[in-house]
Amino acid sequence: MAVKIKLKRLGMIRNAQYRIVVADSRTKRDGRAIEEIGLYHPKQNPSRIEIDAERAAYWLGVGAQPTEPVLKLLKLTGDWQKFKGEPAPAPLKVAEPAPDRHALYEAAAKETVSGGDTGTAATTPRKSKKKDEAEAPAETPTEGEG
Repeated sequence: MAVKIKLKRLGMIRNAQYRIVVADSRTKRDGRAIEEIGLYHPKQNPSRIEIDAERAAYWLGVGAQPTEPVLKLLKLTGDWQKFKGEPAPAPLKVAEPAPDRHALYEAAAKETVSGGDTGTAATTPRKSKKKDEAEAPAETPTEGEG
């Protein structure tokens, strides 16, 4: 049985997300897989590439052939160089961790309480009465009324 390490597409239209899977070469692109060994999200900045290095090394050792896109990903992460005994590449860029939303909220709450700002001020200015009067037509009594 010919085994390939390939990408399995997930996600929506124009939001591709992939799983790196080990599958029989005769299966469909998104068909049944033997094992999932990683993931690849190209739309994130920087791209998210996570590969289980131990499992990738095992499957490469038993003869699994990576497809061209997977080979590029393996070279980026350094797993291919480790398998071939070559020097490792430069490390990947890693996205900064997202700030803790709860801590941001607590800091903002303390700032408003200690700063003396009650937070009751309107965010948009009020309309002036002069503009309202100018916009509304003047009501004049008619001669017949009265």
